[in-house]
Amino acid sequence: MGERWDVVVVGAGPAGSTAARVAAERGARVLLLDAARFPRYKTCGGGLLGTSLDLLPPAALGAVERRVATASFSLRGGEARRIRSGRPFLALARREVLDQALVDAAVAAGARFRDHVRVTGLVETGDEVAVRTSGGVERAAAVIGADGSASTTARHVGVRIARSDLGLEVELAGTGREWDGRVHLDWGRDPGTYGWVFPKGDRLTVGVIQRKGEGAATRAYLARLLDGLGLADRERLHESGHLTRWRTPGSPVRRGRVVVAGDAAGLLEPWTREGISFALRSGAASGAAAARGDLDAYERYVARELEPEQRSGARLLALFERTPTPVHLLITRTGRGARRFVRFSRGEAGLSLCG
Repeated sequence: MGERWDVVVVGAGPAGSTAARVAAERGARVLLLDAARFPRYKTCGGGLLGTSLDLLPPAALGAVERRVATASFSLRGGEARRIRSGRPFLALARREVLDQALVDAAVAAGARFRDHVRVTGLVETGDEVAVRTSGGVERAAAVIGADGSASTTARHVGVRIARSDLGLEVELAGTGREWDGRVHLDWGRDPGTYGWVFPKGDRLTVGVIQRKGEGAATRAYLARLLDGLGLADRERLHESGHLTRWRTPGSPVRRGRVVVAGDAAGLLEPWTREGISFALRSGAASGAAAARGDLDAYERYVARELEPEQRSGARLLALFERTPTPVHLLITRTGRGARRFVRFSRGEAGLSLCG
């Protein structure tokens, strides 16, 4: 048997590293585990809302590569219309850089980090959890599962998923002046789909997302988006895919001494499928709760703060799937809609575009 820890965190993405850092800052003995070798590539648009920026430790803010004050929008690949703000409303980062910075912050706070260690199972016995790993067994008073959409800890807890989507993404070499300070969003042909172009450093991230099970249509959408924007012939640095998912309302986030956060808990915003802000918030809340031995508090936090936002996002997605044109026109043709989108991106408003 390995050491006994106050908290073992499974998964070192934004949720897990934040949970480890917050728990360590509160005096807990923390072990942070991840199956991958760090730094590692992660499929993600890498857009950071104001909510996310507010939660990043100062040392991780250096991972931000771009800040944008202009967004262009197109409907089914048509003419793009722009909205602008006097100051940036969205930040962009590569996940391999951001996630490494968050791990470093957790280690600086006192957490122990081990990568290339896979968790294979959890067994609760009395006052502790035995965490079975590829390197042996660790013991913990509490476990925080943040091991993504293919989560071992989520299966242990019994997380119920309302829907899963497939995101496909390519990294293209170079950016160009046309992408300075601008992101692009396209509302796709199929219900609920959208694509994005995000500039980061010396590359463009281009991706699309669609309901799981429509792989051929998703690949075709990505090809159309690249071709329509004149990006099909750019050098491709990386191609990848990733499943995103969100929980059924009321789905458990805890079983005994084990809680789940971030993607493992199905915590994201259903309309945009934005998950980093949910990962950071749930990570911070779970880390604080585990450090003080009050996992009930984390369950209450999710029900009070995060679930209502997910319900609002699901309602907006359902409307968007039926009638995307009014949403597009509201954002691009009315000052009120544009301001609401900007305020949402800054973390100053919720998802009701008419509110």
